[in-house]
Amino acid sequence: MTAATRKSSALIDTRVIYCGDNLDQLRKLPEGCVDLIYIDPPFNSNRNYEVFWGETKEKRSFADRHESTKAYIEYMRPRCAELHRVLKKTGSFYYHCDWHASHYVKVMLDQIFGENQFQAELVWKRTSAHGDTRGYGHITDSIFFYSVSADFAWNRQIRPYEKDYVEKFYRSIDSASGKRFMLDNLTGAGTRKGETGQVWRGVDVTKKGRHWIRPPSELDKWDLAGLIYWPPKGGTPRFKRFLNEEGGLPLDNIWTDIPAIGAHSLERLGYPTQKPLALLERVIKASSDENDIVLDAFCGCGTALVAAQKLKRQWIGIDISPTACRVMAQRLKKDCGLKEDEKLQQIGRGFVVRDLPKTEAELRKYPPFEFENWAVVALGGTKNARQTGDMGIDGRIYPVSAMPERRGARTGEMDFMDEWYPIQVKQTAKVGRPDIDAFEAVMMREERMLGYFVGFEFTSDALFEIDRFRRKEGREIKPLTVREILDEEIRVIDNATG
Repeated sequence: MTAATRKSSALIDTRVIYCGDNLDQLRKLPEGCVDLIYIDPPFNSNRNYEVFWGETKEKRSFADRHESTKAYIEYMRPRCAELHRVLKKTGSFYYHCDWHASHYVKVMLDQIFGENQFQAELVWKRTSAHGDTRGYGHITDSIFFYSVSADFAWNRQIRPYEKDYVEKFYRSIDSASGKRFMLDNLTGAGTRKGETGQVWRGVDVTKKGRHWIRPPSELDKWDLAGLIYWPPKGGTPRFKRFLNEEGGLPLDNIWTDIPAIGAHSLERLGYPTQKPLALLERVIKASSDENDIVLDAFCGCGTALVAAQKLKRQWIGIDISPTACRVMAQRLKKDCGLKEDEKLQQIGRGFVVRDLPKTEAELRKYPPFEFENWAVVALGGTKNARQTGDMGIDGRIYPVSAMPERRGARTGEMDFMDEWYPIQVKQTAKVGRPDIDAFEAVMMREERMLGYFVGFEFTSDALFEIDRFRRKEGREIKPLTVREILDEEIRVIDNATG
């Protein structure tokens, strides 16, 4: 694909990740500008999740925010209405959900898209077993597939044959072509008086109360093409049904061949609802073409964006979490080789992240864990795996010299490295002397010579104690204000795009 065909849409910006509420961002998009939408919003499950973010080993906790199914649907309805609005007439929409509220979701989508635009409920078997102690185990997710009109984009997908199926039913090998085939009937029940009831090659199937499925003239052509099997000891010939040249069967709505992200999966980031890349690739291949625009309004860890990029589609991502947006950016750089650059984004060779918080006022309103995530990631550190009982360490900075071999980075396990610097983050108005005293104890306990403390402001007592600690113990605490970090981020962005 040339650079000219890769460039962003003239109608809207693509290869962009927007940070913020998707409802606000969707309202800014023009009508009928997107070819395919896939969303995997938080399920109405009342579960708490522990989230590990890939190689940064970041962990944060969050609870589904919907107290009831009614609240969940009320939250999703205006968003789905906007998603319907931005779809092209040939567009397709996929809504991924689990059993908790799927039946209510289906009714809502019927109301928005219209019952006649419901195309399929895809059932994905995401696990083989479940530890439910009472009742049936829930091992599937539902993906509701809708279109805007009957003229939706569609590319036929093939599901490969399973090995056991091939060996069981296609046991015969054709001597001329070497291809596998199974034997099928050349006759149907009941006698006929026309051509299909005639004697062919000396075989009268009417004696057995049957008829040929094709006239003798067509059977002659089949035989000439090597499609007829003649039993060595005589008898009724049969049809050679060769293994599908496409290598499989047309895809149906039950998907059992794509495993979920397991504990040892190479693509695992640790995000609890992370979906496998193969799942998103199948959806995107079926319902879009190269250079089409794919939108994911609940990006999470960005699997849909990676799949779209690898399949040469344009894409737009939206997520409310700044941490998620940063992780998505890192994933696009690592997995797709894209650069985060405004000029390269305009010609389809890069991407940008927009609307990340740029003011202290915005950051003061962040939930505590989200604020910690922002500070640690902004410093280039890794988030502590513990949110509570973290022993006074919110994150760690590993110098380049301490980076592990790829095997360690792939699993995200860096605890074995002894060269690291602790990070402490406080969202209070001012960091005081007691906060510094506590961090000094951490540095002494962990035998660290350098540590970083992030806050909005530091009292004079706190700064005095930092200086005293350096002079007496020879250990340095670097106080960093949020303003200093934001200014540094702006300088980095200016240098990258200038």
